[in-house]
Amino acid sequence: MTPLLVAVALVANGVAVGVMVSTVIGLAPMTLAVPYQTYVGTVQFLWKRYDPLMPALNATACVLDLVLVATFDDATARALFGTAGALLVVVMVISVVKNVPINRYVMSLDPQRPPADWARADPRVRWRNWNLLRTALAVLAFVVNVSAVAVLLGATASP
Repeated sequence: MTPLLVAVALVANGVAVGVMVSTVIGLAPMTLAVPYQTYVGTVQFLWKRYDPLMPALNATACVLDLVLVATFDDATARALFGTAGALLVVVMVISVVKNVPINRYVMSLDPQRPPADWARADPRVRWRNWNLLRTALAVLAFVVNVSAVAVLLGATASP
């Protein structure tokens, strides 16, 4: 059962990282380059798809990392899984506290009618910056998770 938990944690973390990196290299730059109507319409189309997936992936990886801390005897692997889990907690906190409120604001907008204060209220740069931070932390969590697996594989390969 433990190898399955490790595999699911890695897959969940890895898929989430892949999606997040794609937003950093593609979606965020695109949303900064398009006019209001296209930006709002794009976010309103995509958020309904990203929202159920991303929290589930990050939460799954985080919970499994924390479960794996209690599963192995190897102190280094335990520390690494714990670190990855803690990083994913920070990713989820940034998501809930910073990015989700911005997404909800954009979801409330009329794509055909920008608010009068749009030049001041435009959240795209803030969203991009918070997304970049949480993506970097998620990538780091993935590297730490893979490192934990490498430690465990090295421990089992030793005579």
